[in-house]
Amino acid sequence: MKILRFTFQNYRNLEEDSIFPCEGTNLIYGKNAQGKTNLLEAMWLFTGGHSFRGAKDGELVRFGEASCTLGLEFFSEEREQTAKMTIRGGKREAEINGILKRSAAALVGKFCAVIFSPEHLALVKGGPALRRSFLDGALCQSRPAYAKQFVLYQRTLQQRNTLLKDIPRHRELLGTLEIWDEKLAKYGAELIRQREEYLSFISEPVKEVYRGISQGKEELEIFYQCSLRRKREGPMQDGDFYEALEASRNTDIALGYTASGPHRDDMELKVDGISARSFGSQGQQRSIVLAMKLAEAQVLQQITGEAPVIFLDDVMSELDAGRQDYLLNHVKGRQVFLTCCDPNSIRDFQQGALFHVESGKVSASQHVAEGMPQNQML
Repeated sequence: MKILRFTFQNYRNLEEDSIFPCEGTNLIYGKNAQGKTNLLEAMWLFTGGHSFRGAKDGELVRFGEASCTLGLEFFSEEREQTAKMTIRGGKREAEINGILKRSAAALVGKFCAVIFSPEHLALVKGGPALRRSFLDGALCQSRPAYAKQFVLYQRTLQQRNTLLKDIPRHRELLGTLEIWDEKLAKYGAELIRQREEYLSFISEPVKEVYRGISQGKEELEIFYQCSLRRKREGPMQDGDFYEALEASRNTDIALGYTASGPHRDDMELKVDGISARSFGSQGQQRSIVLAMKLAEAQVLQQITGEAPVIFLDDVMSELDAGRQDYLLNHVKGRQVFLTCCDPNSIRDFQQGALFHVESGKVSASQHVAEGMPQNQML
């Protein structure tokens, strides 16, 4: 998976332009608040996901403009492909190889990437929603059908919660709850099965990477924490989910919402058998997130047969020399986009393309090296 050309118009503070990345490491540097992260964010949107910074689509359009347009030329599935995205009225529209799609969600699985940013350092200490988001994002890319299942679950959950709020005032609606429970159990059980299967699949790669980062001094384990009470061992079944919903029906009605299910589940992280969330140091937190992201890229490549593009947003400053070296050694053979304030602070880069961002203008040097006609070698 390689980005060949990226075009942007009216995206946040970025001036209209195109860039031609190299196949290896692309270093994007400049002072803070100049637009470096905006550039990564714009490319990331072609995974079909939302902004990794949590921004709404309407906030991505340049101030004062009605819409913005992004274009991507990339190599995947042994051929060159194109994708286009337009954001207007707070919504995204997408084209793939010239064919208009109903929504940007159609991009899921077409262009794959892994993002590692300072926001992800809260993955360990933050709330369960962040860890669920990691799982759902990874699964949507590696298994595009998961994204459809996730949407169906969210819609059904919303309908059930609305009904739970109405039942105390309209007891005659109680009989219709069973219909929504059956639907929620069907979609929810599938989400849990796929999440647990993915964690089982990624567990060993995560352990191996973390072991390497800690130089074999520590062991990392990850576990899925299901909020539903099960009566038996094994993969979650529709009947298990339905029984759990039935058992908690009165509680849910009193609360006015569905208290358990994949929307309330969590992922537990332990270093040497001790909770990383409760007792992990800052260094351990960074190492855990780094291990999970590198393992995500590794598993994604195994599942799809394509090496995902790696986006590293201002993470090198958060890592010591040893972790920087480990990170750089484990992204070789992939296309990488790395942002930093000072390119001279990254001593381990032997070659790559250099881009400078200042006040939203992205500049590539005219000095060239063999094999990289658009950009300057480091």
